[in-house]
Amino acid sequence: MKRQVLFRTVVDVDRLNLEVQPCEPILLVGSCFADNIGKCLREAAFPVTVNPYGVMYNPVSVRHTVEKVDFDGRIVFLTLGTNHVYVLKETGEVVDNCQKRPQRLFQETVLDVDACYDNLAATVALLQKRRQDVKVVVTVSPIRYAKYGFHGSAISKAVLLLAADRLAKDFPHHVCYFPAYEIVNDELRDYRFYAPDMLHPSQQAVDYLWQRLVESCFSEAAIKYLDEWRPVKEALGHRPFDAESEAYRSFKALTQQKLKLLHEKYPGMHIEPAWME
Repeated sequence: MKRQVLFRTVVDVDRLNLEVQPCEPILLVGSCFADNIGKCLREAAFPVTVNPYGVMYNPVSVRHTVEKVDFDGRIVFLTLGTNHVYVLKETGEVVDNCQKRPQRLFQETVLDVDACYDNLAATVALLQKRRQDVKVVVTVSPIRYAKYGFHGSAISKAVLLLAADRLAKDFPHHVCYFPAYEIVNDELRDYRFYAPDMLHPSQQAVDYLWQRLVESCFSEAAIKYLDEWRPVKEALGHRPFDAESEAYRSFKALTQQKLKLLHEKYPGMHIEPAWME
């Protein structure tokens, strides 16, 4: 029997301990990866809140955002980018944004595993206080930080991975880990899956991560909704040769009717104003 030739290693993703329902509110806080998945959810007409106070890279800043944001939904995504933080020398406080103030006012330092875990655990406890059935998905961003050097970046990611693993084990009913970092670095091991800077994942990689995420934690009802929404979304994005033609006007009216019917079926849909034009 001829041996099967394998061209890649596939990262196994266990079914996560949650089922995302059609168009339910979702909060995403963290690094650029949170923005990427948030964009996918927004394009799927989910009512999402994505980094309302800007992109946050470290566990302390993630906690700060959750403390400030007014969100009591069931699903929260936390994406960790680094364990490096900037401390304002005058107060000793970790700042989330230096606001273009002089670098001399700050000291860059690193959080150890315990500090990362403590801030994440405090974040989960706060979310539990707001809603007992909260489900938190923790990921580590696959984006490497070349400014630390690749060894330094690997150490930073290792600290975050250890903290995330401990968090998922200590809160098994509320926290689960999605291996975005492993999928990009161990499965998509080819530079065609990276943006021109060779550090950020390409759109193709983001699309693949989105597919794996849907498979791992979306309910059957949510997957059915995505199948129903896809042709409507494609129709809404259609650009005609002649916007004044009778054929296009009829096509547009039919698309708007389909959108209205879908919205009636899934009232939680977040309809972008541009889709109604």
